Amino acid sequence: MAVELTSLADVLALRFDDVIDVRAPLEYADDHLPGAISLPVLDDAERARVGTIYKQVSPFDARKIGAALVARNASMHLQGPLADKPGSWQPLVYCWRGGQRSGSFASILSQIGWRVEVLRGGYKSWRSLVVAALYDHPIPSPVIVLDGNTGTAKTEVLNLLPALGVQVIELEALAHHRGSLFGAVGPQPAQRGFEGALALALARLDPARPVVVEAESSKIGNLRLPPRLWRAMVDAPRLVVTAPLDARARYLTTAYADLVSDLARLDHVLQRLRPAHPAEVIADWRKLADTGQFTALAAGLMQRHYDPRYAKHRARSAPPRAEFAVDTLTPASLLHLAQRIAAWVDRA
Repeated sequence: MAVELTSLADVLALRFDDVIDVRAPLEYADDHLPGAISLPVLDDAERARVGTIYKQVSPFDARKIGAALVARNASMHLQGPLADKPGSWQPLVYCWRGGQRSGSFASILSQIGWRVEVLRGGYKSWRSLVVAALYDHPIPSPVIVLDGNTGTAKTEVLNLLPALGVQVIELEALAHHRGSLFGAVGPQPAQRGFEGALALALARLDPARPVVVEAESSKIGNLRLPPRLWRAMVDAPRLVVTAPLDARARYLTTAYADLVSDLARLDHVLQRLRPAHPAEVIADWRKLADTGQFTALAAGLMQRHYDPRYAKHRARSAPPRAEFAVDTLTPASLLHLAQRIAAWVDRA
């Protein structure tokens, strides 16, 4: 049997013991269905080889060689990750279009006795739903943007809001990036992978209630925000958090502890700022880093680099709908701030 996806809600409602992506590893790394495991029936080199034979020799020869490779790889999966699966195991299998690769693997699994199904249309059916959600349809919930200068703990406050009954989407978590030159937290997903995660997050929203997102540029690291979401954020009411510079500088040294502990990486990022600042300013910042004066470094970066850029960006936006001033950024003060913001959202 074949499973057909007609909406993103269908993806959330799938009830299989495992969803198996049999495409090549590079295809899987680019994007895959949520929760899918990778059991390729052709690896990247094998897929390229079969494709070349198909074009340059004949489809018959390509299918014959492909079948032999699929059988060999399926055997390794059966003796490896699938060896302990019970007779009651029910998998869903897909490839690029729901064709030969998934059909071949599903046939082998079904001959063993497992109740296997394939995804009609394969990965492309999932991707078409993602594209429609992000590029064709409006954002389902009214958007509210949580804004504020660097170091105002916006991300931490955003993460406190769900416990207070507020819908949020943490774009930086989906993008694996904190949204600045200093914001890398590891490899980012591919653009398609980011969009898939974002589409699912939107599908989980209650459209009758607003959703709060953190203020971002149109790109987070190397990933682009879909135009409809970006436009919704530009037009959305903005809630601005303000805090004294010294409190923000102290907060940043904790929030960016991973960067503070890696002086080589910190120095590399500081040098990437050379086109925007005089050489003597960069030298001063590097000296502060070398001597462990990270709070002073954070304050200097905000005064000379980040605050002016935020101000320039905001000059092109509508005035904020509400401002939330705090004197400190301790856990207790951030919880109280989140409660104030939640109350505002509830009234909205």
